[in-house]
Amino acid sequence: MNLPLTLSQFLIRELVDHPEHESLVAMISDLATIGKIISSHTNKAGLVNMIGNADKVNIQGEEVKKLDVFCNDLCKNYLKQTGNFAAMASEEEDEVVDMGDFGKDAKYVIAFDPLDGSHNVELNLPVGTIFSVQRRLDEFDRTDERQFLQPGRNQVLAGYILYSMSTVLVFSWGNGVYEFTLDQSFGEFLLTREKMTIPNECKLYSFNEGYNKYLSVGDKKFVDYLRDEKKCSLRYVSALVADGHRNLIVGGVYMYLSTDKKGTGEYKPKLRLNYEAKPMAYLVEQAGGLSTDGDVSLLDIAGESLHQRVSVMFGNKDIIEYFLNNFKS
Repeated sequence: MNLPLTLSQFLIRELVDHPEHESLVAMISDLATIGKIISSHTNKAGLVNMIGNADKVNIQGEEVKKLDVFCNDLCKNYLKQTGNFAAMASEEEDEVVDMGDFGKDAKYVIAFDPLDGSHNVELNLPVGTIFSVQRRLDEFDRTDERQFLQPGRNQVLAGYILYSMSTVLVFSWGNGVYEFTLDQSFGEFLLTREKMTIPNECKLYSFNEGYNKYLSVGDKKFVDYLRDEKKCSLRYVSALVADGHRNLIVGGVYMYLSTDKKGTGEYKPKLRLNYEAKPMAYLVEQAGGLSTDGDVSLLDIAGESLHQRVSVMFGNKDIIEYFLNNFKS
């Protein structure tokens, strides 16, 4: 039987062709190991008391799940020991995480959402881990949050691990998007898609229609356009990784738009720039799509704070351009 290329073989080949990618290759290898561990725990969460709230609230004011805590601690402790990162930022941490002596000479910083869609765990629905790597800025202390306030185009590596019927690792370091699927029988990721591109036809839109009445006029008209004129089908899992992965393969637009639920005229975004928007936008644009916060590309936003939220839209290039030309507020 001829097996697809393993992740290990792929990384060795990359290292031979691009020895300057040594650190990036090591990072992917480490993130793949983390993915295997989290995959194992999500698969048996109900059996090892990993379901339910952890009786704490994160800096965003959200209930933290037990599995959130496990995944966050795993990512922190495992990645700290690698010595590849000068600092780390997590959706579950109030401030930048210091790598101590492990990171004093490291040249990169990493931001991650340890378990995107954790509310889905008790429902046996997809969840994921999202990561974003940028070069360390020498002009700032390595634990200064300004290390993470760089435009998304500065990312040198971005990706996610999706835990669902199978576990897939999707990443890019600037030369296309690659997907590897975990073969649980022998614990190795195998190459299943390379140089991924979003199909030309936009078939789907992913959006919580329950928020429709809270949208700005332009955003609401655009959702109506996708549904009524473009005849796109609604598909929404309520996990960014799952919805983004599907649309990357099938073709579609993902939206988590700013809403005004109180009727004050102030539209508030939900998703985090550093942990969710930047890495997903990087992958989409590497695959031939576009992203926007409703005004500019998500990759052009440096951000003003570690946990900054932004309005998010990404997917087929022609559809995003149509929005910007016709519905932009």
